[in-house]
Amino acid sequence: MSPFRETKAGMTNIVKTIAKFVVPPVIIFGIYMILHGHLTPGGGFPGGVIVACTFILLVLAFGKEVAFQKLKISTASVIESAGALVFLSVALIGMAVGGWFFFNFLPVGFPLKIISAGSIPFSNIGIGLKVMGGVFAVFLTLIMFRLTTKR
Repeated sequence: MSPFRETKAGMTNIVKTIAKFVVPPVIIFGIYMILHGHLTPGGGFPGGVIVACTFILLVLAFGKEVAFQKLKISTASVIESAGALVFLSVALIGMAVGGWFFFNFLPVGFPLKIISAGSIPFSNIGIGLKVMGGVFAVFLTLIMFRLTTKR
């Protein structure tokens, strides 16, 4: 059975079928952008926007009821809060260890290696979670106030 319920809400079957195939690779690409932001162009912000856009695509293609089964508003709020806590924790741990805000408290490795950036990947993860939850929450707020459609 498909994880996406067939409903009359949303767009045409063509859009729904394409969305089923597009959403998983786009989420993986967004996670890649977040995790490799210290090595390649990207990072937490663009990766978070990409992941949030996949949930927006689900809302547009299948309707808000199906998308809310995948990610509820309360879950988006928790993800956004967790991202803020991760980002703040990285800053405060650096301050506690080294005396400076955002002091790098992890060892650095060799350039262009995954484990090479100290605490920067953790900051990227925090920013990615914060942006993902925030963009999706803003989109859901606009839907609730019907600012995105003319119905």
